[in-house]
Amino acid sequence: MTRSLATTRPGILSIITLTLLASAACLDAAERGSPNTRWTTIGPPVGTLLIDGGHDQGKAKDAFLSLVGDPEALIVVIPTAGADEACEEDSPTIEALRQRGAKNVKVLHTRRRAVANTDEFVAPLKEAKGVWMAGGRQSRLAKAYLHTLTHRELFGVLERGGVIAGTSAGASIQGSYLYGGQSAGEVGFGFVRDAAIGQHFVRRRRHLPETSGLPKVVARNPGLLGIGIDEETFIIVRGDVFTVGGYGKVAIADATRPNWPGEEPHEFFIPGDAYDMKQRRAIVHRASNAENQWDGAKKE
Repeated sequence: MTRSLATTRPGILSIITLTLLASAACLDAAERGSPNTRWTTIGPPVGTLLIDGGHDQGKAKDAFLSLVGDPEALIVVIPTAGADEACEEDSPTIEALRQRGAKNVKVLHTRRRAVANTDEFVAPLKEAKGVWMAGGRQSRLAKAYLHTLTHRELFGVLERGGVIAGTSAGASIQGSYLYGGQSAGEVGFGFVRDAAIGQHFVRRRRHLPETSGLPKVVARNPGLLGIGIDEETFIIVRGDVFTVGGYGKVAIADATRPNWPGEEPHEFFIPGDAYDMKQRRAIVHRASNAENQWDGAKKE
């Protein structure tokens, strides 16, 4: 007579069942316990974000290191959005930071969520004053780290007053909506709440009404603020306010604006401007500079 596994091995099945339930409970707890649910601000109430639109030639890294403020401070570079060869210790991002005076730079990288959930892996984040997330595909960051212990310790960097920066994919992942997330889904790290962040925005002609995806996203989700950032351009976020730095433009798509979208679904900001993301209004807003290097830019 053949007996079922349930009859012959109840102990093993019980262990497997308990393990699966425990794993599910841990994931649920991670999703429910995201620190940003306690925030009253759109961006971090403590700490600073630098969100760069890509193709940084050094100005964003200079601003990042200035915000960190101490060349001896530990800086963690997360290259996971990139291809495997971009994740080595001698990658251009790491070398660029060292050339600018950063003396204590470590790489943190895995593609395995089980590793990202270990105390050993996240140990550098508990000491870091700055984190730089490199470019590539934001879906890789989400698949490896979203709702893991690594994700939680990134919030910990902010809670200690640290700086989290990201360029290109490392910019988009910082929003609550993962703009361009593809198969990874539509959930970002949530360092900026109720926001979808696009990059390479004007350079790749993503600002044009007929090609821009941000207005489509915010039209479907009016509670989201769409933020499109040019190459060689960044925003610095503290609390509810961002300021623009670099050379290009930042575009805002806000479906709550009267008569939106109209002929132009974006409102443009240039370096030196400031914007309140909670009130959804400009604090400093000058006319866009017609000589801006990205006006009329074409995708290369």
